[in-house]
Amino acid sequence: MYKGLTGIFLAFLCLIYNDVNCEFTNMKIVDEPSSYGLNNNGYYNPYVNTLTMRVKPANFSGPPHLKRLVGKCFNKILESYKYKFCPFSNVTQHEQSLRWNPYSGVLGVWQEWEIRNNTFVAMVMGDGDSCGEKFRLTKVFFVCGNKSVILNVTEPHTCEYHLTFQTVLVCHKNAMLVYPMLSKPERDTWNQLETLLAYEEITQKGYQKKLRLLFEQAGLYLTKEKKEILATKVREENRQTYNTGSNNGRFFLIDKCNTEYQKLETENERLKKLLKDNGISDEVEVKPSSNNTSMPTAVIPDNNNNNTLHNINNTISNHEKS
Repeated sequence: MYKGLTGIFLAFLCLIYNDVNCEFTNMKIVDEPSSYGLNNNGYYNPYVNTLTMRVKPANFSGPPHLKRLVGKCFNKILESYKYKFCPFSNVTQHEQSLRWNPYSGVLGVWQEWEIRNNTFVAMVMGDGDSCGEKFRLTKVFFVCGNKSVILNVTEPHTCEYHLTFQTVLVCHKNAMLVYPMLSKPERDTWNQLETLLAYEEITQKGYQKKLRLLFEQAGLYLTKEKKEILATKVREENRQTYNTGSNNGRFFLIDKCNTEYQKLETENERLKKLLKDNGISDEVEVKPSSNNTSMPTAVIPDNNNNNTLHNINNTISNHEKS
């Protein structure tokens, strides 16, 4: 016989809802097969755990027309890995393997642009999962095409990835130019820097330093302070999760888990006593409904061989009012 919380709650489900058929017979519950590690199609899914970013993604910046990609994600399976690219958010990698510890991780989080010669060259997705003494980093390069898809992912250096993304949004010849998308004051500042450089009133090194400061002010580059703020936000969320011991119903502290378990045990004993006082066992079986509805039939044994459904419903109602 199956006893415990499952049986008790199914018993009360049967008693509370009128559209659940109840039959008083000595039966046992039939456990459903576990679906852990399987996707909706029944195939093995090796990456069932939720990935966590070390830092928060930066705010949107860059060519305004690329804002259409915000909130979207694109998948690509290459060899034995599945890549997921969410523009202006993150890049992840999931190993498609049946081995006991397939790798799944964050390859980078959106931070800033790589800019050369007045052109947005690549999105820089940094501060991914740790890789030895550094963190994984991905650069996303855009190419023109009639649909938005990941074309390829390479690893030119250990834990440094290049992702090529095709989209129609970059097909215009000026789509990735930096100067046109700056504000007028920012363009005027850039013009002044170009003049100073042309008249050799500033060195190339000084020009690059001031140009970087301009791009930081425009939000195209991240300052050290901004990077720390994005990292601090994640640490604060992690600290809150640690203090509460749970996140979305999952417990991360053993003490918190033990406390909640004790609460369930107490409630379990209370419900078992309530059932026992009304002559109903906590042993139930779920079987397909006979009235062609999606609601299953809960089969509850009646130890006293009499109809106690009316009495227990009254007991539940009275208990809820008290």
